[in-house]
Order: sequence, then structure tokens, then C-alpha cells
Amino acid sequence: MAHFDRPHVTQPTLLLAPMEGLLDFVLRDILTRVGGVDRCVSEFIRVTGTLYPERVFLRYVPELLQGGKTASGVPVRPQLLGSDEVCLADNAARLAAMGAEGIDLNFGCPSPVVNRHRGGSALLEEPELLYRIVASVRRAVPAHLPVSAKMRLGLHDDRRAEACALAIEAGGASELVVHARTKAHGYRPPAYWERIADIRQVVRLPLVANGEIWTVADALRCQQASGCQSLMLGRGMVANPALARGIRAAMAGDAASAELSWPQLMTLIAEFWRLVCAHLERDQQTGRLKQWLNLLRRVYPQAQTAFAEVRTFHDPADVQRWFRAQALPGVRT
Repeated sequence: MAHFDRPHVTQPTLLLAPMEGLLDFVLRDILTRVGGVDRCVSEFIRVTGTLYPERVFLRYVPELLQGGKTASGVPVRPQLLGSDEVCLADNAARLAAMGAEGIDLNFGCPSPVVNRHRGGSALLEEPELLYRIVASVRRAVPAHLPVSAKMRLGLHDDRRAEACALAIEAGGASELVVHARTKAHGYRPPAYWERIADIRQVVRLPLVANGEIWTVADALRCQQASGCQSLMLGRGMVANPALARGIRAAMAGDAASAELSWPQLMTLIAEFWRLVCAHLERDQQTGRLKQWLNLLRRVYPQAQTAFAEVRTFHDPADVQRWFRAQALPGVRT
């Protein structure tokens, strides 16, 4: 009988996005347990003229105490945000000494407060400053340590997108994530993935496409439009924790289901709640659970019921009783 090999499929790099106030170390821990994620990027650490002590970095990236990886072994790259290239370099050097897997630089945050203070996507108006920041950080850390960056297409428009990418490349970045919207676009659909393809025509460093990837079908369309195999997943991964696993299965032509059932997910939600109660302040706890359930409603009808049941809770004790009423097998809450 003739034997036919399956065509070789290059597996993409799938990154878990940094999302301030949402995708912190607790949710990183839970989502990377599901599988499919190669690397995480931390929430941004804002640098404004100060060399931080180690305890500040550990507040954002406690994974540094366990080899820079989540509990399931996925590397976490700390992200710095700011405009002072000397101070950014000093802080990057301290992170490197703490065992960081690499350094990521934020040139994409759309927050008006951050932008007013010359941070995030505001820097996309100054390609020469992007170059100086990347070059300074690159010089400050050991040569083997990756220095990556994330940018949007621009601040008000995308006219400087290619110039910004070229400046980041010239500074010595090893990888660039492009969120395919400007700051002015915010998070409104669509994402302009084809503009990433334009950027690919002028730079040689590896690009990662990001923006509006909610489903496996979105991921495949993004890969085709952007020309990037590698993707960064944000809200889509929070809404569907099995998204990265599903993308890998689809690309490999694997017929096996990569979906996560609601009972399986409820076990993870209960573990999330346990970690939230262990690590976050009491007044943050119920809000974090409601925040995640709210996004899960996009994919899981059962999350709508769960969200409706807990949305009025403010006391963590009420949430604790709610979890006990779910009678989850093998779960202690």
C-alpha cells in the first residue's frame, strides 16, 4: 500500500497579549494551562525616571521567582513603557539580572493618560525616538536576551507605520508585534491586517500579527491577509481559553476537537477564583471574576447564566457560597 506523508506544516508562534487590568499573572497562569501558547507578555510596567527595585517588577511579573515562566512552563516576557531611553535601559538591565526571558517595549498603548505623558502609541509620531529607545535597551542587556516591541499602525493615522517598523528594526529588535489599528481606531473593528503585509515588505525582522482575532477562522484570515504565521491573542483568548489550541489544531489539519467544555472551564474558573483570593486585594476580587465571565459570554452561553448570578455580588463570601453551590467535582473553593 502506498504511503503518503502529510505535508509539513510550520507551526506558528502564538503569544498571549498584555492587557492592563485584565490579563495579569493570575489569568496568565490559568490560560496557559489550557495549552497552545508559546509565550506571554506582561502588562506594561511604566517607567518614568526611576530605577525600580526588584519588588516592583515582581508585583507585575511574579513568574520571575519561578524561572520567568507560568506554572505550566510558558515563558513570560516583561514589558516596559516609557520615553526616557536611559531609564528604560537601566530598568531593562535590572530585569535581565533578575532572569527575565527577554524585554518587550510598548509602543502601542492607546490610553489617553499614557499618551499625554509621551508613552505608548504617542511615540509612533517620533520614529527617531523609537530607534533610540530600542537601541539603548538592546545595548543594556546581554546579547543573547531578546528585545521585542509592540506597536500600533500609528497615532492619528498610519502614514508612519513603515517608518516606525524600520526604526524599531534598526534599533536591534528581534521581533515586532503589530496591532493592526491606530490609536484613533481604539478597539473598534475591523483590524487592518493587510497593512501588516505592507510592513513585511520593508522590514526583515519577524512580525507577529495582532488585533480582532476572536475565532480560529479570524486567525486563519489574519494569517492570509497579513502574511504572518505568528499571532498575538488578546481578548479572543480571554473569551475562548482554547483559542490557541484550536488554531494549532486547525493548522495541523487535526480532526480532534480542541474545544474546552463548560464543565472543564468551570474547573479553571474555580481555580482562577482561588488564585484571585490568594493574591489580590479583597476589594478587587469579585470584580475580576465578573470581568472574565463577562467576556466568556461571547463564546459560552452558560457564562451568561453564571454572570447573571454573580453580577450583584460584592462580598467575596457570596461568591464563595456560589462556587460551593456548583458542586464541582474535585474542586476546593
